[in-house]
Amino acid sequence: MTALHAFLTSSSCPALIDLQIDSDDVITRDEQIYVLIGAHARCERSIQAQMSLVKEGDCVPEWDGIICWPRSRAGQLVSVSCPEYIYDFNHRGRAYRQCDASGSWELVPSINRTWANYTECTRYLTSNHRSHEEVFERLHLMYTVGYSISLASLLVAVSILCYFKRLHCTRNYIHIHLFTSFICRAVSIFVKDAVLYSISDDSRTDCHFYTEPASSSAGCKVAVTLFLYFLATNHYWILVEGLYLHSLIFMAFLSDKNYLWALTIIGWGVPAVFVSIWVSARASLADTQCWDISAGNLKWIYQVPILAAIVVNFLLFINIIRVLASKLWETNTGKLDPRQQYRKLLKSTLVLMPLFGVHYMVFMALPYTEVSGLLWQVQMHYEMFFNSSQGFFVAFIYCFCNGEVQAEVKKAWLRRNLVQDLKQKARMTSSGGGGSCYYGGMMSHTTTHSVSLSAAHPRALSFTGAVVGSGGAATPADLSTSNSTSYNAPFSRGRPPHISYTFTMKKT
Repeated sequence: MTALHAFLTSSSCPALIDLQIDSDDVITRDEQIYVLIGAHARCERSIQAQMSLVKEGDCVPEWDGIICWPRSRAGQLVSVSCPEYIYDFNHRGRAYRQCDASGSWELVPSINRTWANYTECTRYLTSNHRSHEEVFERLHLMYTVGYSISLASLLVAVSILCYFKRLHCTRNYIHIHLFTSFICRAVSIFVKDAVLYSISDDSRTDCHFYTEPASSSAGCKVAVTLFLYFLATNHYWILVEGLYLHSLIFMAFLSDKNYLWALTIIGWGVPAVFVSIWVSARASLADTQCWDISAGNLKWIYQVPILAAIVVNFLLFINIIRVLASKLWETNTGKLDPRQQYRKLLKSTLVLMPLFGVHYMVFMALPYTEVSGLLWQVQMHYEMFFNSSQGFFVAFIYCFCNGEVQAEVKKAWLRRNLVQDLKQKARMTSSGGGGSCYYGGMMSHTTTHSVSLSAAHPRALSFTGAVVGSGGAATPADLSTSNSTSYNAPFSRGRPPHISYTFTMKKT
């Protein structure tokens, strides 16, 4: 507030806008500055109207940066209510200012500035200012760590789903889009924070910041617009996941891959429409510097579609849980203990909650309260934790804990180890024409054979030799009677057979 007061006490700052802040919103620092500028503009108009009434020896009306003081007679103590447009003021208190006998507002000699007593107004500020700073710092740290963890886990999850072709299906394509929307949301938040906080406090409280052309803040506007777009796409891809899962239960035809394009349009296209409408309205009606500041009812252009997606998704979640519960009771009647049935239903519910974004419903109907309130702190900590970590929970449950994904990763790991083992043994025996080799704890001597790594199929091994069974038998009877036998061994299933061979490398 000190920097803010210093900014507003400068008489050179022109009044630019008259911004109204919703009573149920938490006001930001920039919004507070804009509200004060609006109050300054109204004060200037009031001063012009009062100047004709000022008599000789009176203290003239003036704006001190916070309050518009009316004209006063010499020797009078002026008292006005603490202004309601200062968010954290004690609005029941009063501010005082002395008009001295010479008809001038009383000065503080040490700083050569007029004096005003705001003790009653700043009672809340002085007692809670430090605690407020700690709360905001804790919230910022919480969502920064949460989004960072989510971003890292989502990048790994998308890489896995894209790399393994066996995982390519409509369900996983939708998962990839959802993970990508979480990634874009996290990145856009980091970019927005970097853009907003890159401007120092001095430059943001300087008069020239508010009078410069709007084009100079284009980067900030783009950052805020992208943040709102990716926030909306994230909610709509959560909705797409809910619609797809709901369709698998009630309308199986929607599970066809051909409908992926329709779902893609819903996830990426619909948010683009209403965010574009908001951009046009904001640029035309409230193009006031960076668009991170609320502009009255214009926010409902993008908030209503997002809230609608949250509500629809919650209804889908309730319906799916209802069906799961009925199926569970029908199929397990008399087989499972009721407590086991409840545990299975609870497990299914907890798995679906991150995917459907159920946590958004908890505080959705509650308006923001005062910053110093306990309910506000509980709400903000809850929202910051779940909003920032939702991406991690979704990636963990639907990728890292997925049985198909785990199986493909294990297969790839076994193939890699086998290829590395064969390459190492090839280097060990390449100097001689033949020899012996270990694999799987067995040893044998054979004639010289050849091994090739196919360029077209790098995961498959092609070699000639004898396959020895678990009992250590010689060449199986079903092998060809020729001196060399070819065998392709990708070892994609089960445990690889014990192989005994000596070979020379052949490049292909």
